[in-house]
Amino acid sequence: MKKTYDRLAAGDRLRLKRTLLEMTQDEMAEKIGRATKYYADIERGNCGMSIETLLALSETLNMSLDYIILGTNNTDSANHTDESLAVISLLNNCDERTRRYALRMLKIFLIACSNSEQDTGFDSNTNI
Repeated sequence: MKKTYDRLAAGDRLRLKRTLLEMTQDEMAEKIGRATKYYADIERGNCGMSIETLLALSETLNMSLDYIILGTNNTDSANHTDESLAVISLLNNCDERTRRYALRMLKIFLIACSNSEQDTGFDSNTNI
């Protein structure tokens, strides 16, 4: 089956990832060096993207090109959830010192959650 580029679907994928990263359209446009209106038009599917814009989006959002364009992912990250990919993107956008600190804090948090679940029967998957 031949896959085709669907600008609306690509825009939806970009919007979802941007919102998971808690970025505004203005912030996203600034990160990729484009006008806010142009980026907003991409998300709405009103226009396509140049290769340079596509590469900038891929790098900034930590999304593969095939996922942005076609919605398929042929990389090792295919097993990750959107949320875990958002955390990875946030870490990748930090300086080295901040990234190391954030990773230490995340490890401490996850260990504490694991211990709390074992001690109290608390389920961290429960929505609060």
